[in-house]
Amino acid sequence: MKHFKWDYYSDQPEVIKDKAFKQSIYKASRRDSLKMLAINLLVFPVSFLFYLIFPAKKIHVDTSDFFGMSINLDKNPQQSRALIDELQVNNLLIRVPLSDIQNLPAYVSFASDYKDKNLLVNILQDRRHIEDLALLKQSLEQIFEAFSPLTKRFQIGNAINRKKWGFFSMDEYLAFFKVAHDLKKQRFPELLLLGSSIIDFEYYFTIRTLFNRYKIYFDQCSSLLYVDRRGAPENPQMGLNLIGKLQFLQSILRLSPKSGKQIIITETNWPISHTAPYAPTSEKECVSLDDHASFLVRYYLLALASGVARQVYWHQLIAPGYGLIDNREGELIRYPAFFAFKNMLQQLQHMSFVSINKHSDYYSVLFQHNNSERTLKVCWSLDSAVINTQNRQIISRDGKRLKAANTTRIGHAPVYLLT
Repeated sequence: MKHFKWDYYSDQPEVIKDKAFKQSIYKASRRDSLKMLAINLLVFPVSFLFYLIFPAKKIHVDTSDFFGMSINLDKNPQQSRALIDELQVNNLLIRVPLSDIQNLPAYVSFASDYKDKNLLVNILQDRRHIEDLALLKQSLEQIFEAFSPLTKRFQIGNAINRKKWGFFSMDEYLAFFKVAHDLKKQRFPELLLLGSSIIDFEYYFTIRTLFNRYKIYFDQCSSLLYVDRRGAPENPQMGLNLIGKLQFLQSILRLSPKSGKQIIITETNWPISHTAPYAPTSEKECVSLDDHASFLVRYYLLALASGVARQVYWHQLIAPGYGLIDNREGELIRYPAFFAFKNMLQQLQHMSFVSINKHSDYYSVLFQHNNSERTLKVCWSLDSAVINTQNRQIISRDGKRLKAANTTRIGHAPVYLLT
């Protein structure tokens, strides 16, 4: 598969550079593109009208089960467990590439170190398995059999709307998923299968995969909902901010008979400035380490406030270009985002979301402790604001206790106010 090469720096396939090959892909997928257009002409307006008219169906989110982290076998596996314990994160995503199926025992051994955690296995497609569905069935059977003692949740495919990831059309993906779906029905009825794993705010692909004639069902909806190209997580795209995007996705799911209604964000992050070639984008989209940490916390808070996201996984723990830890020099250097993530989990444990308030560029998110009358307010401002902090314990984004004061000036880095 000479046209599909892996970029080990950014942990994703390289962009396809052969123009003739790319043209052949688009030619081969022309019919599928027409299907997608026709389905979206019917479904997209109805879905958006449904979103505008009917309020989001809010779910109760247990904050102790909301936060997730992606870890990789090829990223300092001996040190990963201690780092996960330091963060105290219980939901982990582990990638298993079909291109490396011959090394499946190594992935199972790696996952076994986390058998006390809630594991989600992300099965990465390759062109060989897309073209040979008999081989796909054989490989999936091996994966399901090997991992079933450790987890019941499997994401089938990843970033399927990017040609460099191997799928030329949504029909190819739906046929791919059907192999997993049929195998589940025949041999593994206890499994939960996630899809359709669309990356970015490209819901026309989501609609194409959720309204079809294939006899399939996504037990949970997986989405790689990056907003990094818009800068801050509050920034709108086509009139929708992050909360709006999530609630619109739920509206699409509520109309589809092909999927459960739980939304699982299996990837999000921001690329870090001056880390090329490890950053997965150009320098234009990269952010400072300080923004990287603040955007992480604010994304999670906004996703919680949407009332429709079940879990969010940060991609990933160790990755110099976008993760929480830099391992370039052989030493593990914790980025500010590591401490921001750790503190966020610590502060929000056993809390329930109550409300979000926005006044101009000032945001505040209120939480109530599940077993007491304690409250927690998380505040930030896209500009600068002075807030009342009287009788409140003040904790910085990264977990440092700040000096008590009647008023405090805040900026883009969230602060935690405890009673």
